[in-house]
Amino acid sequence: MTSTPTDVRRRSDTASTVGTSVERVDGLSKVTGEARYSYEIPSKGVRYGWIVGSTIASGRITAIDDSATLADPEVLAVIDHRSAPRLRAVGDTELEILQSDAVRFHGQVIAIVVATSPEAAREGAEQLQVSYEQRPHSVVLDPDGPTVYTPEWVNGLNERAVTEFGEIDKELSEAAVSIDSAYTTPPHHTSPMEPHATMARWDGDDLLLHNSDQAPYVTTTILAPLLGLAPEHIRVVTEHIGGGFGSKFTPRAVPVAATLAAKVVGAPVKIALTRQQMFSLACHRTETQQRVQLGADIDGRLRALVHTASQYTSQSFEFVENTATSSRMLYSAVARRTHHTVGRLDVPTPGPVRTPGHAVGLFALETAMDELALALELDPVELRLRNIPERDPDTGEAWSSHGLAECLRLGARTFGWGDRDPRIGTRRRGRWLLGTGMASSTHPDYTFPAVATVRVEEDGSVVAKVAGADIGTGARTALTQLTAEEFGLPLSQVTVLLGDSTYGEAPPAGGSAGTSSWTWPIITAARELTAQLDRAHGVVPRGGLEVTANSADALAKRTTLSRHTFGAQFAEVAVDIDSGEVRVERLHGTFAAGRIINTRTTRSQFMGGMIMGVGMALHEAGHLDPEFGDFVNHDLASYHVPAHADVRDVWADWIDEVDEGLNPAGVKGVGEVGITGTAAAIGNAVHHATGVRLRNLPFTIEGVRAGLTA
Repeated sequence: MTSTPTDVRRRSDTASTVGTSVERVDGLSKVTGEARYSYEIPSKGVRYGWIVGSTIASGRITAIDDSATLADPEVLAVIDHRSAPRLRAVGDTELEILQSDAVRFHGQVIAIVVATSPEAAREGAEQLQVSYEQRPHSVVLDPDGPTVYTPEWVNGLNERAVTEFGEIDKELSEAAVSIDSAYTTPPHHTSPMEPHATMARWDGDDLLLHNSDQAPYVTTTILAPLLGLAPEHIRVVTEHIGGGFGSKFTPRAVPVAATLAAKVVGAPVKIALTRQQMFSLACHRTETQQRVQLGADIDGRLRALVHTASQYTSQSFEFVENTATSSRMLYSAVARRTHHTVGRLDVPTPGPVRTPGHAVGLFALETAMDELALALELDPVELRLRNIPERDPDTGEAWSSHGLAECLRLGARTFGWGDRDPRIGTRRRGRWLLGTGMASSTHPDYTFPAVATVRVEEDGSVVAKVAGADIGTGARTALTQLTAEEFGLPLSQVTVLLGDSTYGEAPPAGGSAGTSSWTWPIITAARELTAQLDRAHGVVPRGGLEVTANSADALAKRTTLSRHTFGAQFAEVAVDIDSGEVRVERLHGTFAAGRIINTRTTRSQFMGGMIMGVGMALHEAGHLDPEFGDFVNHDLASYHVPAHADVRDVWADWIDEVDEGLNPAGVKGVGEVGITGTAAAIGNAVHHATGVRLRNLPFTIEGVRAGLTA
């Protein structure tokens, strides 16, 4: 018996869920344990690897004694630089693991022990005896040190390390009011709940990786030259991810280690990092040392803005935090200079961590703006309003949209800023000094080429496939909503498949670029399918209909505009006058982020970023040990992040922003703007409460107390 073709017509009576609060489509599978993460994928005959890290920061391995390890019958192999399969040089020795005896940082992969159980692999790793020739190392950032240089580029999209226009010295000297302050931020770690984890399986020359990965397709393009394979011989699958925060933006050592181990033992191999290993082998944010100079007329108009930043990178690979780049576009100025320097240290390679560059750079800029407002005796909100540029000051391009002014005004009204007494230290509740502060937020809006396939099945249901990854943000739900809207279907009739590199080119889930990039080809394919269905009078042929779309050509023709998200954050703090403890009593953010797809997950993203900003302000600091070269606080017992008690009253909302210059969905990224400006708003509130100006993150009890007693 043959089936009758289904008559499918776009249903106008099915209300779109876009712009409403929708539960995550994968929520039930996650809370019931049905959702599978990379290390949980079953495989017949699987073996387990354990990474052995170096115990020195610089030098070379002189001997490895693996006799005790191999005496255990459960241990299948010890792989080190003497026995590891050869990799191709790609200019990143942190990926080119086990290829030489050189040690470039503490915790570097120097061996892999493979066994029949994780316990045996770990025990075998502990039995391994390694001898070194140790050399002097340096893990302390000195802006004037011998390894410091000015790079050509910083992390970002074709962003130069140095920019300058106007006569800086003249404008500074002629300014009615100026400030010149230094700021520091410590190393920050990503700390996702799920550590880096991979299962690797070879089938002849074909490699399958179940990898905790923010960018399955991109990973194939990076690993292919390293392994000497064509990209089509590598498949990366990422069903679910327990957070990434930039550390899984590109592949690190773990997928390479699992790949080598699987090749050596001829069986699938799983490797997962411990929490302690994450602090060495997952990227972290570099320390920054910044200086901001501002000069303004008496009415608050900026004449000069100078932002310089020093940070470090590793001996293995150059990564330069784009610390000062927000200072190029956020405010108008007659003259402007931004300058980045970087020093090579014997440390793991830093990387893109939780809004790289903008999070730490805006702490400095927005604190400096508060200092300038105080010197001018001008309201901090008004100072920012007076310096909003008509066009992007860095590129000269028109804005696609610019909602900062509306965010500032609406945020101030919602927060109750108008009732604020600008005088310092005038409010008190018992032993607690009370104060309020604010800061602007911004992040570039990126969209990159992507490929998607959309299929209408015979029964009228729809399946969309794109090689993006949902790292916990709710992307799978947002894509389901937009696809359902295009076909006029309920969410139950739409399935979105993510996380498989074979679906085609797709950018990472990061840089706030995922949804804006992935929706473009999905919507393009969906509209082609609905056009085909209209021509066929709604009849789906046997076998269904399928269209694959690539956004590259349309994206290349997009009008050149400056695209950014914006926001304004307001904080109220209480400071214990005796201990120096800082409590964030209220934190409110108002954002401009284009069309909002899911109000529930969007608010979650904004608030999550703001809570990370609380962590920046009050808790987070990686401490490198000058003697041994490693991070002393390499677990979540000693690397502090916000707990429930730290998050009292946090709320985020947004303005209605229509931006026709973005993408077919009209969306901007919302995952990263929330963290920008938060720490500055809190620090500015502490100053309002106490008169203590905090320029070094985090605001520890000891630091605040020292200011109170000075």
